[in-house]
Amino acid sequence: MSLLVVGTMAFDAIETPFGKSDRIIGGAATYIALSASNFVSTIKQVSVVGGDFPQEELDHLASRGVILEGVQIKKDEKSFFWSGKYHLDMNERDTLETQLNVLADFNPIVPESYQDCEFVMLGNLVPAVQHSVLKQMKNKPKLVVLDTMNFWMDTAMADLEEVLKHVDVLLVNDSEARQLSAQYSLVKAAKSIMAMGPKYVVVKKGEHGALLFHADKVFVAPALPLEEVFDPTGAGDTFAGGFVGHLAKTKDISFENMKTAIIVGSAMASFCVEKFGTTRMREITKEDINSRINQFVDLVNFEIKLV
Repeated sequence: MSLLVVGTMAFDAIETPFGKSDRIIGGAATYIALSASNFVSTIKQVSVVGGDFPQEELDHLASRGVILEGVQIKKDEKSFFWSGKYHLDMNERDTLETQLNVLADFNPIVPESYQDCEFVMLGNLVPAVQHSVLKQMKNKPKLVVLDTMNFWMDTAMADLEEVLKHVDVLLVNDSEARQLSAQYSLVKAAKSIMAMGPKYVVVKKGEHGALLFHADKVFVAPALPLEEVFDPTGAGDTFAGGFVGHLAKTKDISFENMKTAIIVGSAMASFCVEKFGTTRMREITKEDINSRINQFVDLVNFEIKLV
C-alpha cells in the first residue's frame, strides 16, 4: 500500500542569522515526500506547479518513488513562492513576500490510481482544499494526518472545523494548539481538539521537542540539541513525512507505534535544519537515519533507583 501526500511544491527565499539563500525548492509536499521516501517505496503526490518548476526536481522526486500523476503542471503560470526572514530566535520568522500564483485557484484532482492509498498526509493548505481531497477518496483511508497553521484559524475557521471531523491525527505547534482550542494548557488544548474529531494530537515545540496526546495518554519526545541550525523552514513538514512514513511502513497505528513515529519524525527534522532548503534531505542515508534515531534513544534512556 502507498502513501498519499497533498501539499505545496514551491519556491522559497530564506534569510537567517547564519546566511541567505537564493530562490530554492520548497513547499510542504516536497519536504514531506523527501522525508517519507526514506520509509515507504511509493508516494502518490497531489499538488500544483507552474511551468517554472524545474524538470530535474520532478525527476529527482520520481527517482525516490514519488508518483507525480496527481501533480498539475500549469505551463503558462508561476509556482507558489514564499520569502521569509528568521531572527536569532529561530522559532519566529517574518514573511517578506507571498505569491500564490498557481495555488490561487488550485483544484486538486485525485487520480483513480491513487484510490488504494491507506495513509493520507494532508500538508498545510487551504482547509477546503484538504477536505476536497478526502471527499474524492472512494475508500476510507486507514489513517488521515493533517497539518495546519494559525492563518487558516484566522481566515477559514469554519472550513478547518469541518475537515477536522474527518481527520485521525492533527499536527500543530503549541501556539496553534492554543489558538484552535482557546486553552493555554496544552493538555486541555489537546482534549478540546480531540473533541473536534482527531483521535490523536501532535504538538510540535521546535527545539523543545514534541508531545503526543491520545485519550488520557501523553507522550513527550525531546528534540536533539544541535550545534548549528541553518534553516528551520521545512522542519515541520519533514517531521510530518518521517512520522507518517514510519506509520505507513509498519501499518501499525497504535499509540505505542505513534510514539516511535514521533521519534522518527523528530530525527528527520533534525537533519532538515542543518542546511538550507531541501539540501540535507537529499544527502542522508539509511545509516545516517538509524544513527540519528539511536541518538534520540540515548538522549532519554536512563534508569532510576528509588531509595
